[in-house]
Amino acid sequence: MIIVQYVIIGYIIVQTGVSLLTEFAVNRGNRPKEMFRKTRPLRIAVYVLLAAVPCLGAFLPNSEVKYFFMGSGNIWLGYFLYYSGMLLTASAIAAIVCLIRRDKEKRMFSIIFYISAAAALIITVYGMIHAQNTKVVTYDISTVSEGEQPTDKLKVVLLADLHLSVNSTPSTTEKMVEKVNACEPDVILVAGDIFTSSYGGLKHPEKYSAALSRLEAEYGVYVVSGNHDVEENLFGGFSITTVDKAFRTKEMDKFFEDCGFKMLYDEVVELDGRNVVVAGRKDGEKAGDGTTNRMDEHQLLDGIEPEKLTIVLEHEPMNYAALAENGADIVLAGHTHNGQMFPGNFIVPFFNENAYGVKTISGIPTVVTAGVGYYGAPMRVGTDSEITVVNIEY
Repeated sequence: MIIVQYVIIGYIIVQTGVSLLTEFAVNRGNRPKEMFRKTRPLRIAVYVLLAAVPCLGAFLPNSEVKYFFMGSGNIWLGYFLYYSGMLLTASAIAAIVCLIRRDKEKRMFSIIFYISAAAALIITVYGMIHAQNTKVVTYDISTVSEGEQPTDKLKVVLLADLHLSVNSTPSTTEKMVEKVNACEPDVILVAGDIFTSSYGGLKHPEKYSAALSRLEAEYGVYVVSGNHDVEENLFGGFSITTVDKAFRTKEMDKFFEDCGFKMLYDEVVELDGRNVVVAGRKDGEKAGDGTTNRMDEHQLLDGIEPEKLTIVLEHEPMNYAALAENGADIVLAGHTHNGQMFPGNFIVPFFNENAYGVKTISGIPTVVTAGVGYYGAPMRVGTDSEITVVNIEY
């Protein structure tokens, strides 16, 4: 619970600081000071109410009210991220300018407030609309050594991070399924995070499972779970549930079954007649049973015939060297969202060997998809929701 306390304290400090800066900026405007003082209680009430929305979504018991605040809180936090970022940055610059000019009125702070509030609103609306527009990205990969000729090809559709949640819509999932089927894949691989840490918040789950059950591929749909395919509480995107209490529920397992998913929990399957095996790993952060336990790379891949194309399906892009050492030919993953929202797409590469796209690591090709959904704020800014097609020559 110590981490929860730190998160809440940090949240209160940030919200208070931005609210005080907003008050200062509003007070710089050309309006009667008496009106400013009279309307202050109303503004404070609005600040407190907005700041409380994500808290109610995190700490209320499971109910329709909780899920309403969860969904609303995600949108508010997306807006707040851009509003506070622009307000703080521009205000710092303005403070320096006013100091140089010896401007005691500081009226430019009022202009900064209005611009920041309007720009953040535009970005939020754009990001929410853009997130529903799933694109198809295609990569061509060869595992054949130089000078040799490929003997076969395999078309894989890689999906990840559906993040079905309080901010999802069945129509977006239905459109995604149509686009996937239009790609005519040989096999569909899903790299985890089908949910966003809650099954109860998903309205009409039967509509989603009905849509996902229509995914078509000759060899079926193979899926691994992600760190959010468990029941847990989130506050501002941070998990406030310890690993030992984060479990995949029976409802989630039933959902996977209704979708026709072939779940791989540290399991290896062979695609009949294709000389291809798919090894699906449990998530290394939350295995779904209250632990982080999973097979190591040697245990998972031991015994696979070297001449077979070995595709490892992993939620988080990690352990590439160990996987390559133990016989992996290709590693497919998700998790990063390619940062999801600017400037996240410039930050995630510092924390991942491959944060997005195709990259050869430890002598093998690795592919990380940006995913088709969104985590937290239902927005995509500077990144795309994507279906990833991987054409493999082997």
